[in-house]
This record gives sequence, structure tokens and C-alpha cells, in this order.
Amino acid sequence: MNKNIEATFKLLFIGDSGVGKSSILLRFTDNCFLPPEDTGATIGVDFKVKVQRIQDKKYKVTIWDTAGQERFRTLTSSYYRGAQGVMLVYDVTDRSTFTELEKWFDELNTFCADPNIVKMVVGNKIDMAAERQVSKEEGDTYAKNHGALYYECSAKTSLDVDQAIKALVSEIIQRPTLWKKSAPSSSGSSNLFSNSNGNTRVGSNGGGGADGEPFSNCAC
Repeated sequence: MNKNIEATFKLLFIGDSGVGKSSILLRFTDNCFLPPEDTGATIGVDFKVKVQRIQDKKYKVTIWDTAGQERFRTLTSSYYRGAQGVMLVYDVTDRSTFTELEKWFDELNTFCADPNIVKMVVGNKIDMAAERQVSKEEGDTYAKNHGALYYECSAKTSLDVDQAIKALVSEIIQRPTLWKKSAPSSSGSSNLFSNSNGNTRVGSNGGGGADGEPFSNCAC
């Protein structure tokens, strides 16, 4: 491990397809937003890395953006292994994605053996205030009832994206039993490709990566 890196954390983004998990990831790592018409549903898992400084210490954050479609559940279940934090994302303008969080919590409890894993419920797309279907109060109460942190953000405008992930990482730091172990491994991922920015993708968006060519879905 780089002597300047205090620790490496593995975070998972889970939630229904279309809630904006990939957009949050792209905003956090590349400060970039792609409109819906320029993006496709994640196929398999996207994986990116960013070093974050908290209280004058550097932490390497590896983020795994999992597919939301049911047909990929068996593919992504193994990626819970070794995670210290999980962000459960829903769309504040689509109540069905909020209701479906119960299914995602059930999956998390099934595949994650560590009860101390840090959980955060995140309501995305708060820039679309006129179309909101789930209030902040309702989301916050739901998260508390599940022992999770709660944040709202907008991947489109970048509002509170960094703050949410920083809060998740900060809570992991406060639970050293989670990360003072062997670093999480990407073993079992036979379809990893790295682009020139050091980001790695695992069979994502169904495009690029042929013959091991580096690729990214960020056009900015």
C-alpha cells in the first residue's frame, strides 16, 4: 500500500435501474454528468477509484456501481464481499424506487455477513423538485428505521454528491474493525479494464472494452 494512503475502502452503490447510481459515481469521480439519452443501463458492474482526503489523511475509495436489473442479480451478489460501506439509492421523483429499497436491504442482509457495514440511503434527483414523490422527512425516517445514514443529492447539479460520499467514508473511518483487515480484492472479476485515468470498468453499458481496449462513458 502507498505510504501516503491511510486505508482503502470498498463502497457499493445499489438500487433500482434508472435511479442515477452511475450518474452519482461519474459526478464524484469525474465531476461529469451525462444526460439520460446519452447513457445506458449498467450491465454487470462499474468500478472506479478516487483518493479522498479527510482530516489531512488520504483514503483510497473504490466504488462498485452494480446493475439494478433483476437479471444481473446473480452476477453482482459476489461484489458484496469485502465492502465496508453501501449506498442504497432511490429516485425522489419515483416512489416505486423508494418502495423497492426494502428488497435491496433484504439482499444486503443476505449477502453481507458483517453487521457493522455502514449503510446510507440516498435520494437522488432533488433538482426535480416539482416532481418529487418522496419527502425528505419520509426518507430520513426510513433510513433511521434501518440503521442507515440519510442524504439527498443531485447528480445533475452535483449538489451534496461529494458530501454524501464523504459522510459515508467518515463513518467507515469511525469503525476501524471494518477496515483494519486485509484490503478488499477484485478477484473473481475476469472482465476488468482500466482506462487512462486509472478507472476500471466491469462489463458496463454494453459498449467498449473489446480486446481489452480502455474506455470511459464520460464525454466531458
